[in-house]
Amino acid sequence: MKNAKVFSVALVAFLIYLLHLPLGFARSVGKIKDINGLFKKDDRTLITVHNPAEEKTLSVYDSLHLDLSGLNRKAFDMARKGFLKLIAQGRTVNDSILTIVDFSQPSRNKRLYVLDMKNFKILFRTLVAHGKNSGAEWARSFSNKPRSFKSSLGFYLTSETYEGNKGYSLKLQGLEPGFNDKAYQRAIVMHGASYVSSSFIDSGGYIGRSEGCPAVPVKDAEPVIDLIKNGTCLFIYSPDPYYSRHSALIQS
Repeated sequence: MKNAKVFSVALVAFLIYLLHLPLGFARSVGKIKDINGLFKKDDRTLITVHNPAEEKTLSVYDSLHLDLSGLNRKAFDMARKGFLKLIAQGRTVNDSILTIVDFSQPSRNKRLYVLDMKNFKILFRTLVAHGKNSGAEWARSFSNKPRSFKSSLGFYLTSETYEGNKGYSLKLQGLEPGFNDKAYQRAIVMHGASYVSSSFIDSGGYIGRSEGCPAVPVKDAEPVIDLIKNGTCLFIYSPDPYYSRHSALIQS
């Protein structure tokens, strides 16, 4: 009789344990979310990766401490999203190099970043100009119109180099209709410029401005252009709400 009582108590305890298992499991599973093809626990711990290339691009920002160099996280996230779309569409020749121009920073900052997304490297970082009609120290206004002398936002594909009246230069193909697809017509290119320098910053507080081109320091023009020429992705960012809402390349 005593053994039967002990057995009954043990059985009841076991049944109660079984009843609690689904609830505990549900609580655990509830913490798992699917974000951009990655399964993460509490959005922090990586559990399973469906696409290793996606994992790498997601972790580049933190691995390289790009926040400490001033790069806006939103600029990086938007650039990454469009970069991956262009690769998937076969529109880029180089699937490793991504250049970001961050116009959320003042022009006295080194706001051009050349990143190796596959090998987790900052290949170059330097000053870059915006258009004279986009603003003084800060780029606030943008246009795709010829003779506007404004910068154009969005994604570009780098093209061939040439020697022009501004020296060694790089042609840029605007990939976004309405935002920058008139880049060729406007002669928007990357080139070196004497007004993009620390001496201009020392005298006026910020660098000089271009006619819409992403001009860089003369000493940096050749190495930067040689890094990114012939089919890499370049993204020019601003926290511009109209662009954020209407760019097809950054929409999900």
